[in-house]
Amino acid sequence: MIESTANKQVKNLIQLMKKSRTRREEGLFVVEGVRMFREVSTERLVRTYVSEGFLEKEENRAVLKDIPYEVMTDKVFTTVSDTQTPQGVLCVVRQKEYTLDEMLKKEHPHLMILENLQDPGNLGTIFRTAEGAGVDGIIMSADTVDIYNPKTVRSTMGSLYRMPFSYEKDLDEVLRKVKERQVAVYAAHLKGRQNYYQEDYTKGCAFLIGNEGNGLTDHLAEQADTYIRIPMEGQVESLNAAVAAAILMYEVKRQRG
Repeated sequence: MIESTANKQVKNLIQLMKKSRTRREEGLFVVEGVRMFREVSTERLVRTYVSEGFLEKEENRAVLKDIPYEVMTDKVFTTVSDTQTPQGVLCVVRQKEYTLDEMLKKEHPHLMILENLQDPGNLGTIFRTAEGAGVDGIIMSADTVDIYNPKTVRSTMGSLYRMPFSYEKDLDEVLRKVKERQVAVYAAHLKGRQNYYQEDYTKGCAFLIGNEGNGLTDHLAEQADTYIRIPMEGQVESLNAAVAAAILMYEVKRQRG
């Protein structure tokens, strides 16, 4: 029973929750909640922690099955948790690495390329939507928010475990490789002449999505093969990054049947 926040494991959990540097150095991250616990594969599961209160319910004990776990007092668990109403179970999980080459394996890959997104909820929503739309991979600039941020992890609703992704320091090099594979690169842009649904996405395609406040940098946008636009009424100029990404991802899914 872990009864003190001075416990080494508790201190490490708090560091993993709060610091991306610690997560990178240890190659680990923390997930919370019954659903996220159930969906993690056993080979990636490192440690599991539950609260005293969690163990009081028979259905919760059944969720744990034969998996070893550490028990914390409810007070300590609340201190560690990143949520306002903790479900009483959290676990430490190994990070997984993917490569651009893996994401380009398919004959007609469907990719999302994100530049400097900063909102954890937006990124998590894009991951979840991408899995639903059948996207083959998500490529992010190095300064995009950490996918292993607890808020981002929750927003993915488990898609983090299954969606291939990578952080890349040089998006110019990424675009060079993508184009070598005959993948067309599209930028959702105010200068777009064609509506997004007027293009053909049945071949390989990649979409550039920019920062929530500033959009794409000119440098990256200029490397797109085609500017497209999402038509809008009223005085609205742009959509939330996750919403715009969702519209484009699902148009690809629609066209590919």
